[in-house]
Amino acid sequence: MYLTSEIKKEFFKTYGKSEINTGSSEGQIAIFSHRINHLTEHLRSHKKDFNTQRALLKLVGKRRRLLDYLYAKDINRYREIIKALNIRK
Repeated sequence: MYLTSEIKKEFFKTYGKSEINTGSSEGQIAIFSHRINHLTEHLRSHKKDFNTQRALLKLVGKRRRLLDYLYAKDINRYREIIKALNIRK
């Protein structure tokens, strides 16, 4: 699978506060971004996979809500994660 527990720990270690704290907004945003990139690549070769397209849109919405929460909570952490993951609004 493309997203193993080792990869998740690495994301939480790199972007989150620690690899144990899986609830940090930054870590979850990083995981969602990885999944979004994977599904985008899948949809480039399978254009008529509408179930995956729906799942992708739901993930983008979840990530957007987490980014909005982080923006309201701490603007500096928001700017850091946007810069680190190259996400644009």
